[in-house]
Formats: sequence, structure tokens, C-alpha cells
Amino acid sequence: MTVPPYGEVTAGTDIPTCYRHPGRETWVRCTRCNRPICPDCMRDAAVGFQCPDCVSAGQRSVRPPRTAFGGKVAARPGTVTMLLMAANAAVFVLTVASGAGLMGGGPSPVSDDLAMIPAAVAAGAYYRLLTSMFLHFGLVHIGFNMYALYLLGMQVETALGRVRFITLYLLAGLGGAAASYLFSPVDIRSGGASGAIFGLFAAYFVLARRVGADTRQILVLIGINLVLGFSLSGIDYRAHLGGLAVGAAVTATLVHAPTGRSRTAVQLAGMIAAAVVIVVAVGVRTAQLA
Repeated sequence: MTVPPYGEVTAGTDIPTCYRHPGRETWVRCTRCNRPICPDCMRDAAVGFQCPDCVSAGQRSVRPPRTAFGGKVAARPGTVTMLLMAANAAVFVLTVASGAGLMGGGPSPVSDDLAMIPAAVAAGAYYRLLTSMFLHFGLVHIGFNMYALYLLGMQVETALGRVRFITLYLLAGLGGAAASYLFSPVDIRSGGASGAIFGLFAAYFVLARRVGADTRQILVLIGINLVLGFSLSGIDYRAHLGGLAVGAAVTATLVHAPTGRSRTAVQLAGMIAAAVVIVVAVGVRTAQLA
């Protein structure tokens, strides 16, 4: 017995068979391509059933949902924020385990290797600009930063999408580290996610302005944190200002880019421009310390 193309009828009979399972008789057809389909191949449609092939073809033709600023809508919002928090926590555990202690201040080889020390960066350890973003000195330090990251990160990530959010976060953090490198004494040791957090402060403000929301509360919060940074010893206000500036500039590019085909290109150009400014700042400081 030979099965005809698509298994539409069994040879010698008028009984249709499933095009994907030729041995199964069926009287149901796909409402899109009209091929016979058995119960295992039926997929609910607006009217009747469709076959798996037609469902797959339809899904490929549907554009994925986007946020208001061009990012993909994530099935699980806040995933990147939680991963960043986990990375910071993991580095903190390693730092404590290496001798720093819960409240910080103790000798720690991990802290010594990851901290942003201008003299070490100028000697070629540029990785410290990145690793210092995940380094914290004590439970209070990481506690405040992670609380702020949770509150701000969830909202900014949802508004921008995962890729734009993580790019913004890293650029703001690197901008803060670059500002610290550019203006700090050569032997100072610094670290923390504060530069990136201030970038999120700025991002939240720019987003709120873009949608016409009340920005007074976030402005007060930014102001208080800036005053604390200038007033209290042991706080690297340079990183705060650097992260704030980069976060504001990048987010402004993301939310004010024109809609349409050029939006992603404009957004990418803005992020690249921010990265170039950071690289130039690092190069200038390195040349000064050479």
C-alpha cells in the first residue's frame, strides 16, 4: 500500500489519514493548509485547528513584542538585575572568605586583586575598572548598593529590555570607575557598584521625564546621596558623578532615539560614543601617570 502525498487518503479508500502520521485515520483538517491532522497534531486556533507546521510558520511571521524604547519584552522581567545581584554577592562571599570579614577592613587578597587602584591600572591592570564594580567593603556597603540595585534595576530593566539595561549598567559602572581613575590619588583603593547605581538613578530620572511622571522623589534621592558622598569620608564621590553622567547620557540616547528602522542604530551609536569617551578618559590618565 502506497501513501499518497501528504497522506490525504489511504490508497484504495476515501478515508483521509494524517499527513504527519500516515497510519492514522482522521476527518479533521488544518484550517490554514487544509491537510488532514490527527489529534496529536491538532493545535487550537482562533477557528478550528492548525497543524504544527502552520503554527510554526505563523510564529515566525509574528514580530516579538517590544518595550516602548525598542527592547524585547522578557518573559521573566528582572532576570538581569537578579543575576547582577548574584554576581556581586558571590564576589563579596569570596572577599569575606579570603580574610576581609563581614564588616570589611581585613586583609584580603581578593580585594587587593580586584580593587580600582589608579597606580595598578596605569601599570596595565585595566581589568580593575570592571572588577571593582563588583567589589564591596563590608556588609553595609553591599547591602545598601544591592537594595538600590533591586529597586531601580527591576524598573529600568523592564522599561529598556535586557540588552539595553545590561549595556547601560556596565557603561555607567565603567564611567564611574574611569572618573575615579582620572581624578583620584594614585594610591587610593576603591570599589563598589555605586557608579552603576548612580547610573540607574539617572536612568530612572530620564525615563520618568520621558513619560511625564513625577521626578521630585528621585531628584531628592539623588541629591541626598550626592551630599553624603561629598560629606562622608571613605566614599568615592568621583565614581558617583561619573556613573551619574554616563547613565544620564546613555539613557537619553535610548529614550529619545527616533522610532522606526533607525532607532536601534541611533541607540547603538550613543552607547558606542559613551564607551569611546570612557576609553579616552582612561587613556588620558594613563598618559599622565606614565
